[in-house]
Amino acid sequence: MATNQNIIVKGARAHNLKNIDITIPRDKLVVLTGLSGSGKSSLAFDTIYAEGQRRYVESLSAYARQFLGQMDKPDVDSIEGLSPAISIDQKTTSRNPRSTVGTVTEIYDYLRLLFARIGRPVCPVHHVEITSQTIEQMVDRILEYPERTKLQILSPVVSGRKGEHVKALEDIKKQGYVRVRVDGEMREVSEEIKLEKNKKHSIEIVIDRIVVKEGIATRLADSLEAALNLGGGSVVVDVMGEEELLFSQNHACPHCGFSIGELEPRLFSFNSPFGACSSCDGLGVKLEVDPELVIPDWSRTLRENAIAPWEPISSQYYPQLLESICNHFGIDMDVPVENLPKDQMDKILNGSKEYLTFRYKNDFGQIRKNEIQFEGVLGNIQRRYRETSSDYIREQMEGYMAQKPCPTCKGHRLKKEALSVLINGRHIGETTSLSITEAKEFFDNLDLTEKEQAIAKLILREIVDRSGFLINVGLDYLTLSRSAGTLSGGEAQRIRLATQVGSRLMGVLYILDEPSIGLHQRDNDRLIRTLEEMRSLGNTLIVVEHDEDTMLAADYIIDIGPGAGAHGGVITSQGTPQEIMEDPESLTGQYLSGKKFIPLPKKRRKPDGRYIEVKGATENNLKNVSAKIPLGLFTGVTGVSGSGKSTLVNEILHKALAQKLHRAKDKPGTHKSIKGLEHIDKVIDIDQSPIGRTPRSNPATYTGVFDDIRDVFASTNEAKVRGYKKGRFSFNVKGGRCEACRGDGIIKIEMHFLPDVYVPCEVCHGKRYNRETLEVKYKGKNIADILDMTVEDSVDFFANIPKIKRKLQTILDVGLGYIKLGQSATTLSGGEAQRVKLASQLHKRSTGKTIYILDEPTTGLHVDDISRLLVVLQRLVDNGDSVLVIEHNLDVIKQCDHLIDLGPEGGDKGGMIVGAGTPEELAEVEESHTGRYLAPILKRDKKRMTGKIKEKEKLAK
Repeated sequence: MATNQNIIVKGARAHNLKNIDITIPRDKLVVLTGLSGSGKSSLAFDTIYAEGQRRYVESLSAYARQFLGQMDKPDVDSIEGLSPAISIDQKTTSRNPRSTVGTVTEIYDYLRLLFARIGRPVCPVHHVEITSQTIEQMVDRILEYPERTKLQILSPVVSGRKGEHVKALEDIKKQGYVRVRVDGEMREVSEEIKLEKNKKHSIEIVIDRIVVKEGIATRLADSLEAALNLGGGSVVVDVMGEEELLFSQNHACPHCGFSIGELEPRLFSFNSPFGACSSCDGLGVKLEVDPELVIPDWSRTLRENAIAPWEPISSQYYPQLLESICNHFGIDMDVPVENLPKDQMDKILNGSKEYLTFRYKNDFGQIRKNEIQFEGVLGNIQRRYRETSSDYIREQMEGYMAQKPCPTCKGHRLKKEALSVLINGRHIGETTSLSITEAKEFFDNLDLTEKEQAIAKLILREIVDRSGFLINVGLDYLTLSRSAGTLSGGEAQRIRLATQVGSRLMGVLYILDEPSIGLHQRDNDRLIRTLEEMRSLGNTLIVVEHDEDTMLAADYIIDIGPGAGAHGGVITSQGTPQEIMEDPESLTGQYLSGKKFIPLPKKRRKPDGRYIEVKGATENNLKNVSAKIPLGLFTGVTGVSGSGKSTLVNEILHKALAQKLHRAKDKPGTHKSIKGLEHIDKVIDIDQSPIGRTPRSNPATYTGVFDDIRDVFASTNEAKVRGYKKGRFSFNVKGGRCEACRGDGIIKIEMHFLPDVYVPCEVCHGKRYNRETLEVKYKGKNIADILDMTVEDSVDFFANIPKIKRKLQTILDVGLGYIKLGQSATTLSGGEAQRVKLASQLHKRSTGKTIYILDEPTTGLHVDDISRLLVVLQRLVDNGDSVLVIEHNLDVIKQCDHLIDLGPEGGDKGGMIVGAGTPEELAEVEESHTGRYLAPILKRDKKRMTGKIKEKEKLAK
């Protein structure tokens, strides 16, 4: 093969890669697969992408380079045939509250342009279109009436204003006008006109009375001009016996003068002071005190400190204030708050204008009396938040506040002028609140004039095309107004993928990290078609992926292994999907061909009558859902993307349980009630967030095993002789650690124009401890040697200390035998971090009253890893606890005891329970997309298991 048709990597050694050479075909869809931690990301991101990016950055001037993040030169001998590289991973979600799906995809920029060019301003009060017209246009419009039509031209001098308006009437008389129309009634100026002072009035001068006929254009224009001058740019044409026409020269409402300047795209930007709502500064939400957070438990009485921010922790001021208020208004302090009359609770929360006597006894026993107006508990918190200069108090008060839609702009982020511009009856805020499918439909079917079509043609094409790309990657349920910070990693990645498809670049090397995460099997085909389309444009796609459908659709597969960590970093197999399946060396090939598979459970557990029931859930798109989650089982929550799974489990169930059981501050989503709390005493969310943000965190410190190891070192004879306690063996405190690097083992050297360099500490040579500490040994190894051991080796090393062995064994059981005890938390993948958390739970004694919640635990895991993960999860349930997973992976779904399927679709068309029961029962439900894909898997695996049993019987004979 010619060089330019391939990417040739020689001597790649990043992380655990073992000096590998690999040839990757260009302009193809290439899938990199292998166990979690085998070195896929090291090859794709830390070698190929890093070098492609570095070469591009190096071609820029030194001045430009200082603004771009410097790229390290990857540890590789050479890479040939590289193109400019674009990486689309899951880490780069914007947390900026101003970032929305619309702004990230740039669809919102086109929407702003569209509304500025063909939007029609409408008065928000009178609902009349605001147009500015020239006198010629007004004359032409009036002359459209048939001949002999009688008209009156009126000039509005007073519009809906209170007062007697004596001066205005005097002025009209002086100017020589004879007739006026007052509040719709014709009057002579010579009459005595008396108006009520406190009522709103309208006064219009009759400028001219005309009959439509030939040759009146000049007279009409003169009369209109006079009327416009007197009426401040507005004129009323009364077509006798028919209708009234309102004309304005000012681009303002002729009734109330509401005006919008020239329509510009910046008027529709919530990131610009010209368009942003002044009340919420364009964020769409405001931080307000939430009564539910102020009174977390409504069954408590006022005397039992039901009002959380007024608990007498450091001062008796607020309890005494509350007592004075209750005495004044006759409120019983010994009645549960939920039973107090509404008007009494209103006085406590929102205050009263009445004066009351506040008796306050200070810490020195002095009694003070004050006459005060009570501002209310909510007002008190809001005021303290606003006025304090202490960050501590502000943070405390924030704990009782929640974000609520801004009442001024109703959450649309824009000022009323921008929301008064409509296209086909909808303002820009309403169009961004539609799901992407509905928005595309709306723009496909716009009713426009020929002129508007000519103006909007190119803009609309961009909007519709970009919406189409988002639909193709399975994001049809999102709205353009959705904040980017609320998107999952998979959603954010697919948005960036859609944006790249929209840019229609060719000759680019795209490197993607599991684009199928969070995607239901139903939407997988659309994603694969998008990837194929990008390849057809002439791009090379390197995709790190474990999804079976994507692997089978690939042109070329590279399998990295054979194990993970130190046992990986080698290319075990490469070729077309068919070649991989036939290769006995490839673990992935064995799973693809069905030689290996995750079996169905021998029997499913039955519910024992203990449930947690969520009733009346209506948060986001949930439609008054009531769901029963059986305890003591392995339960899965399934459904297409956007059907409401995360809302039900994370937003409502997890937050409500955390609030009730652990007094957490996060407010759960809207629901009526949760029953069955008496059956559990602990809720644990095991997600894929890092176990620590600094290199000081590592698996040994997180699981707690390092405490026990330090105890062992402190109990050695050498340590006792020297008087070393347990703390001596910590690298986080002074004493035992190396002070030159403060226990980090490395020192950062800042380089301008070049990446920062980390060098091993010259004093301790990366060991983290000082010489004296390292002289203490246990079984011939010092504390630094222990941190450098893999989990596998340390299990054997500490075999005779049950306490340590048990904790290390659980890390080994979850498939992390290859990681080092002291490996920095920042180098662990999401899947590895999640399994470290699982391991730290497994070694604890089970109470049978714990519920574990996992959101897509299979992210980043190979089928073989999933197989091991399932063994661990089933072990947790066997111990008597409950496991609840949100999952799309059919290998996990088929192993569940009970499933709750949400849908039927995503977004507005979802939010209902489609089916619930065992996997076999769900497979029978016609409306369930999950059931439809699950049925053939259950059938296939039953067949495979029967085959395995027959094979074993044959061997036995």
